[in-house]
Amino acid sequence: MWRAVLADIDPRQLLLSIYRKALAAVEGGHAVERWLRTHPPDTGPWHLVAVGKAAEAMTIGALAVLGDAVHSGLVITKSGHLSGALGNDGRFAMMYAEHPWPGEGSLQAGDALLDFIETAPVDGRLLFLISGGASSLVEVPVAGVDLAFLRRATDWLLASGQPIDEVNRVRQRLSRIKGGGLRRQLGGRDALALVVSDVPGDDPRAIGSGLLAEPLPGSVGGLPDWLAERLASTPADLAGLPAVPHYLVASLQHALDAARRAALETGYPVSMWPHLLAGDAGLAGREIATSLRHAPPGFLIGGGETTVMLPDAPGHGGRNQHFALAAATVLDGQDDCWLLAAGTDGTDGPTSDAGALVDGGSIERGCAGGLDPDVALERADAGSFLAVSGDLISTGPTGTNVMDLVIGLCVGSVMPANAGSDQKESVE
Repeated sequence: MWRAVLADIDPRQLLLSIYRKALAAVEGGHAVERWLRTHPPDTGPWHLVAVGKAAEAMTIGALAVLGDAVHSGLVITKSGHLSGALGNDGRFAMMYAEHPWPGEGSLQAGDALLDFIETAPVDGRLLFLISGGASSLVEVPVAGVDLAFLRRATDWLLASGQPIDEVNRVRQRLSRIKGGGLRRQLGGRDALALVVSDVPGDDPRAIGSGLLAEPLPGSVGGLPDWLAERLASTPADLAGLPAVPHYLVASLQHALDAARRAALETGYPVSMWPHLLAGDAGLAGREIATSLRHAPPGFLIGGGETTVMLPDAPGHGGRNQHFALAAATVLDGQDDCWLLAAGTDGTDGPTSDAGALVDGGSIERGCAGGLDPDVALERADAGSFLAVSGDLISTGPTGTNVMDLVIGLCVGSVMPANAGSDQKESVE
């Protein structure tokens, strides 16, 4: 049966199609518009703040419902994540800032955010649209912390392999506006937050480091002395400040559900990975690939956010590329398995690629180009290997950010192991 089904289907294109449908289900504009139409808001006037990689898309979704009730807005996003769709709308100020390391633009965006709130009419309503990336894109550091220190702290945190809640717990202690600190600036103004979640558990305290939420609880341990000594001993005191309601409009679960529906439409069996992907990307990639390799024919779908412990001089790549290359070492020589690992925001770590789609011929193709997969993994240089093997995925900005997706397919022996791509995959 599997031979007949695949006779007219490219498995790589099939996986990319499912990935594309999952992205569409969590696109920030559609997610915000859906929520606002099913939860009709007050008439306003509204003053809109959008921060994160999905800021522009979420703003467009809000305008589709609120229209002229939006009197002003501030949109802060990553370079390359503004399409120009907002045109010359004079109501909006639009800013680029740095990600994943904060930069001068992040500090300027922090100042602009405080100014925007301060000048918003007291009788107006503030609508915050928050998505992944906000932690780096906007910052107002506490006294005694400058940009150089923030970048040093970010370097250590990103290289340490710490889970995102631990990273954001540290960020909150270095910031005047994170961990709910921005609530001190509202001055009694009514506010509402719609969020696209890029964190496990969809905790508003961790999304964007909780600009308007409560601080993440617990102590921060295991830090180098130079960082531990600089952290405030306790989170910001928010006593007496009214809570800002947060509503989730898109999450990893929504993307996983959409991927499952799309996979089921093919008629293939679908299995869902039983837990959130986390921890070391290499170990997780090998585990998934081993399960896929020995599974009955069908799809295996999962998601989450793994980590990579970086060497002193890391190469090119991100956690999804590392995951995919590790998986490829397990699938090597298999002619019946394919695996996609990609971020939902269109980027993977500091790269402009979303991830990779590997198969049983990936290792052979990369080695034919003179590279060694084990060396690439050791050097955190998976991107270089996957560029040579032709397995990188490029999407461009997606208008969302709900962690990472892994979609595997095992069909039985039907195609040659080298039936891969000779160039980067493009997902439009």
